[in-house]
Amino acid sequence: MKTIRFRSMPALALVLIAAGGLAGCASTQEMDNLKSELATVKATAEQAASDAEAARREAEAARAAAEAATSAANDASAAANATEAKIDRMFKKAMYK
Repeated sequence: MKTIRFRSMPALALVLIAAGGLAGCASTQEMDNLKSELATVKATAEQAASDAEAARREAEAARAAAEAATSAANDASAAANATEAKIDRMFKKAMYK
């Protein structure tokens, strides 16, 4: 099972924190802004992970449906081949009479 890793999200958070440290003492409002941006980044990452999981579930369902369709097609092909062989035997039997 593959997991999606968001490498840019922690890097973005680190850049935001470093920018705040380089700017000197940050005001309470600036810290609140950074916290808000960090919360937005976290929410975006969580939504992306949720969307990826939903896509994985849909792909798994599609794969299962494709396997079922393949199995049904194989069964139908086998039945058609058996019927064709039976008809050929009946035709040959009729021709020998």
